[in-house]
Amino acid sequence: MRRIYEKIESLKIAFSAIKANKTRGILTTLGIIIGILAVVTTMTVANGLENSFKESISSIGSDVLYVSRMPWIITGNFFEFRNRSNVTFKQGEKLEQRLKSARAINPTTGTRKNVKYHSNVLEEVPVIGTTEEQIVVTSAMPEFGRFLTPIDVQYKKFRCVIGAEIKEQLFKNIDPINKKMKIGRYHFQVVGVMEKQGSASFFGGPNFDRQIFIPVSTFIKAFGSTNRQFSIAVKAPSQESIEDFRYELIGEMRKIRKLKPTEQDDFSINTMDTLMNAYNNVMGVVVIIGLVITGISLFVGGIGVMNIMFVSVTERTREIGIRKAIGARRRVILTQFLFESSAICLTGGFIGLMISFGIAALIDKFLLPASVSIPIAMFALAISLLVGVLSGVIPAFRASRLDPIVALRYE
Repeated sequence: MRRIYEKIESLKIAFSAIKANKTRGILTTLGIIIGILAVVTTMTVANGLENSFKESISSIGSDVLYVSRMPWIITGNFFEFRNRSNVTFKQGEKLEQRLKSARAINPTTGTRKNVKYHSNVLEEVPVIGTTEEQIVVTSAMPEFGRFLTPIDVQYKKFRCVIGAEIKEQLFKNIDPINKKMKIGRYHFQVVGVMEKQGSASFFGGPNFDRQIFIPVSTFIKAFGSTNRQFSIAVKAPSQESIEDFRYELIGEMRKIRKLKPTEQDDFSINTMDTLMNAYNNVMGVVVIIGLVITGISLFVGGIGVMNIMFVSVTERTREIGIRKAIGARRRVILTQFLFESSAICLTGGFIGLMISFGIAALIDKFLLPASVSIPIAMFALAISLLVGVLSGVIPAFRASRLDPIVALRYE
């Protein structure tokens, strides 16, 4: 009970000392504020990017393999990949005939076109030529209307399914279903609107809400040829068999592209793991940079707190002598100054946390989903407390070791 009373009394004295030197305390906390602001903002941005990224690629599916001319992430000689021949629509058709174990095979290609509805115009909108299998290989579904059908593909119908952002920007408050819009110089009937999927543009990926899907046969007729570059999405029989299925897919593609046994693959197989690895690499760099900035800020702030605590010990030498003369033990003096340094740092941490709430709100409103979670807030305050203890331990130890006779003579 006595020790609890001593702790409470030490805490009161610590806050009284801080209150008596407000200006000095505020200036001392600046380093801690900046450090906590850096660590919380870094973690908030990292969480926001992670949530946005995972939401964006969730429609890709972990059991889908994408056959393309080049890998999504190039890590070797670029010219080696550049000289490869295109993966074509005809190769996709041959793959569909040969690879019977696949749950779905969907050849797609794309271009960018200006689109128009009445006087509203959007420039450079991605237009994707695809088939009805698009919603099988992905988890994205139309929110309104329907998706493309085999009849649309077979008879080269001029019909399209638009992304949520296209609906908002081009049609405003008008229901777009069955309306005619212009893609390039052709008119298409809108038959569906996709649900919101988010954007992977932070990582150089597409904005899934700013896309238009049209039948691949219509795309070839209007905008290109069967020999243009395609990507072939292949859905594996199951997640468990994906590795065996991958080798089967590679074998069939090698036959289709007429590669000799001694020749290397002239195509790439991409999966969601490719994007996840790229994400982890990017976020690793972001987190390291944030932690370095945080470490420097907290180190500078901790040195500032330590200097102020040494000044405080010097200024209050006579007070320490009086307290020790009337019976205060070393641990009481030690606790008092540790509480004081910890209180300074916790105050700085709390202020930094409050500023971080505001920054997180702005990030969430204008950039990406972000919020300061309870674990992040607790981690920030724990870091503040740790810096306070480490910064105050040497000055507190020095104060507790003062000889009361010498301290009482101090002027």
